[in-house]
Amino acid sequence: MRFNGINHLAMITGDMDKTLTFYRDILGMPLVATTGNQPNGYPFRHYFFKMGAGSTIAFFEWPGMVQKKHKPAGLPMNGYLQFDHISFNVDDHRALLDLKSHLENYGLEVTEMIDHRIIHSIYFTDPNGIALEASYWVSDPTQNEDIDYSDHRFFEDPDPIPSARPTYGINAS
Repeated sequence: MRFNGINHLAMITGDMDKTLTFYRDILGMPLVATTGNQPNGYPFRHYFFKMGAGSTIAFFEWPGMVQKKHKPAGLPMNGYLQFDHISFNVDDHRALLDLKSHLENYGLEVTEMIDHRIIHSIYFTDPNGIALEASYWVSDPTQNEDIDYSDHRFFEDPDPIPSARPTYGINAS
């Protein structure tokens, strides 16, 4: 089986109007579908915003269900957590800097560009407290069908977990 992208990421909002304004008007992701909000059917709104071909971020509107406590992207937080953040892909360095400026013009807090070697990123938060990142690949490891596990640009963990060691060409024991 091969996946060709993300169909949708399902998130939660307590205020669909603020979410629509942020994703459509500020981030420029078109609203491409809506479902739910049916009196004799599924009662919750479910809105889909296009990120790219066949790829969306979707929100269920569940009033009162969004936590007041939020965490910044990429930093640990005490308590039970299964989700860290979403990273949206942009084309290049210029697009990342343009997005940073655009978000700041809306009065949003945005980090400086972070150099993660394989990607460069900025971090910000949506109105629901969801930690967001925008990134571009400095060198895109997804473009090659034949993966070179000895390429230290992409595989730099000096002590990979046991189950990854055969991938690196290391004896798993």
